[in-house]
Amino acid sequence: MAKRLKRKARDWPEIERQLARLFDLLGLDLSQPELVRTPGRVARMYKEIFAGHYTGQEPKITVFPNDKKYTSMVIVRDVPFYSVCAHHIIPFFGVGHMAYLPAARIAGLSKLARTLEFFARRPQVQERLTEQVADFLNRKLEPRGVMVVLEARHLCMEMRGVEKPGSLTVTSTMRGLFEDSAEGGRFRMEFMNHIGRAGSVPR
Repeated sequence: MAKRLKRKARDWPEIERQLARLFDLLGLDLSQPELVRTPGRVARMYKEIFAGHYTGQEPKITVFPNDKKYTSMVIVRDVPFYSVCAHHIIPFFGVGHMAYLPAARIAGLSKLARTLEFFARRPQVQERLTEQVADFLNRKLEPRGVMVVLEARHLCMEMRGVEKPGSLTVTSTMRGLFEDSAEGGRFRMEFMNHIGRAGSVPR
């Protein structure tokens, strides 16, 4: 069933036809010059922004032996990401901050950013996206701890519904030593200080 649905989702000419029908039902005149090719453009856009869903291939994490026995925190901060709200198919976007405490492995730094991009490119909710990034890094790196914080603006809150432009949603999750009540408090504070969010994560 899953494979059949995935094949059907890749029938982009049919998706284009259905989008044209939707726009017609909405009363849009597809004969207007600016709209005549819009269904095709929208279909190609979905193919691009849902790439993480359609490819199904997890990003490859390049790891190296931690020969130098580095034990301090590794932080990649202010990584831009763009996703689409699963509830309204409207964009949400922001920055992600990721940290891990190395054990036997260290990661190629660009791979942390690629992990966030991969899980963002699908219909998402910010809470799930935060958990998916942390779980993936925890599984691939087997570190002593992982922490992920995402800050995002949601157009479903800004351009419709409550209409509150500029509002920011912050989500966070922790694994391993970051969750520890004693030693973890020091690591959490260090991380939040580095990203300028000290005190915003529950102890």
